[in-house]
Amino acid sequence: MGINGIGTAGYPVAGYKTGRTQRNPAGGSFAEHVENAAAAKTRTHIVYMKTDDMLYSGGNGTGLSFYLKYAENSTEDDPTVIAKGVDENGKEFEQTIHINKINPNLATIVEMRALEAYAGVEKQYGFSSLPMETGDMGLYDRRDFINMFRKAISDMNLLRQPKSAAYYQYSMQAYLDFMYRR
Repeated sequence: MGINGIGTAGYPVAGYKTGRTQRNPAGGSFAEHVENAAAAKTRTHIVYMKTDDMLYSGGNGTGLSFYLKYAENSTEDDPTVIAKGVDENGKEFEQTIHINKINPNLATIVEMRALEAYAGVEKQYGFSSLPMETGDMGLYDRRDFINMFRKAISDMNLLRQPKSAAYYQYSMQAYLDFMYRR
């Protein structure tokens, strides 16, 4: 079925068509998805307040929440960070992260937050130096952050946001410099 109409000032409106109902690739009924969404909203989220000895405290939209501190055995040659928190399912975790072993081409969000803090990458207006796509990452998800930066830079240029593009370029360069210095 097609629908055409007249827009404001007599200009035609683009045609809209109805199509087949899309099936949810994850399966399940609408009622199940509503129930799951309601259960997710009632889930308790933990927030760690940053203290003076923490390098980072925060999380993302999945419910992942954690803080970072230098490990007791951290050295200048082997900077080491301890990450503690709860994953996106509310399960507690603790990880030891060796900064020099982080590869921004295939890293977790926790590793990149550790690298961000260690490298002192400046956060613009208190926001993250990492691309917005990190908001949906779970504890063990690995992504190519350098390509994420390139996409964010391209998107910001397309949207004619040169300051944002320049900020992502600066951030990406800080992580590339880290990789080359190792």
